[in-house]
Amino acid sequence: MIESPTISEPDRRTSILHVGQDRAGHWLVQENHGLLEGRFISRDAAWRFARGEIHAFPGGRIVFTSEAIVPAIPFDPPVESLSAHADKLDRAA
Repeated sequence: MIESPTISEPDRRTSILHVGQDRAGHWLVQENHGLLEGRFISRDAAWRFARGEIHAFPGGRIVFTSEAIVPAIPFDPPVESLSAHADKLDRAA
């Protein structure tokens, strides 16, 4: 396993699958060109996913990072979906 900080200027020729956590503690795998992102329940699950996907990126590598990864895909539910059901939620409570 390789451990390094997130690279602010990644090599544009090589894909890097970053494995780490976001600020909320979720485990993420994120490819440096934005081609892949996944959220996982554990470090082991993220590592297994990265190992299974690295073949899709010839010459790519997997890097564990200790810096927080910023998710490209939001994990919060859309605000409009909550407000659309607000009347049902009020009645359910």
